[in-house]
Amino acid sequence: MDLTSDSPWAQIGLDSFEGQLLEHMVGSPPADLASLAQTAGASTQQAERALQRLEKASLVIRVAGPPARWTASPPRSSLGGLLARQRTELARAEELAERLYAAYEAVSAPRTAHLVEVLERGEETAARYAQLLLSSNAEVLHLAKPPYVTADQSSAPAPEVAPGVRLRSVYETEGFTDAVSLETASRGTAYGGELRLASHLPTKLVVFDRTSALLPVRPDQPAAGSLVVHSFALVAALAALFERVWDQAAPAFVGTGQDHSELAGAPATPELDGRTREILRLMATGMKDDAIARALGVSRRTVQKHVSDAGTALGAQTRFQIGMLVAERGWLGRPDRRPPDAAAEARASRPAPGL
Repeated sequence: MDLTSDSPWAQIGLDSFEGQLLEHMVGSPPADLASLAQTAGASTQQAERALQRLEKASLVIRVAGPPARWTASPPRSSLGGLLARQRTELARAEELAERLYAAYEAVSAPRTAHLVEVLERGEETAARYAQLLLSSNAEVLHLAKPPYVTADQSSAPAPEVAPGVRLRSVYETEGFTDAVSLETASRGTAYGGELRLASHLPTKLVVFDRTSALLPVRPDQPAAGSLVVHSFALVAALAALFERVWDQAAPAFVGTGQDHSELAGAPATPELDGRTREILRLMATGMKDDAIARALGVSRRTVQKHVSDAGTALGAQTRFQIGMLVAERGWLGRPDRRPPDAAAEARASRPAPGL
């Protein structure tokens, strides 16, 4: 069976191995511990620990032996409760932002003018965004999903952020294959920005130095305008929302097609070339073959060939085994992408992701 890692297991408290083992068990008949460990390419101790955690979460059931066997619980009921709790927590944070905005909107303009700015046009949003980026001196936190709220800036220079500012971005997986997402993610990560992917984002958001935040008035209607929030309590709540999404998101990497080990000054891994490792990194985030192909500008057949080559190099028969072996060897770590003249580049302003 060709197993994949398409589900965001980290968001329900499972590590990669536990999630992939559960995926296998959902589509397979009951099996004993030794058979499951062999299929996973893992030790019996590792498989037993994973099964115990899955059983505690009511995701698998032990069937009396001898020998004792294990089978998956009905996934709709067992996973439904876990996913519902996660959605509820994120929805509560989004509702908090809406309630706070409604409360401030209800009072007089003189009282709220210094707490919330209302930007009614895309041009205003783009200009204010660039200004806030340039004035940031510590960190920028970014949640991105289409459609984007900025106006068409094709003839204008990309917004820039000063050297030394930490950039962290989370993109929604389903929207990460359009041209705007790929371009802005590439700009943001080109000189050290950190990128992750999540299956669902509650809103579009940028937090600047934890002192101000930019977000749409209505996440489902970008044309309705944007808000620049300066209220300390609300900005703190929005930053906490970002951190929760960040912790549950999967690390990702937008590559250039070059061998990244060579860019980092280290020898390339002999078994896997740079493009293959790049594809495996994206595959580990939950992206399917078609999405990976669009993200890297290659064909679906090319993606599948690289995955097949990885299986041959590793002696693995399934994607499940490929993922386990690559993770064990540390080949999914994010390499340093700075070019050889990085010292000179780092002194200049860096392009930043868009809203």
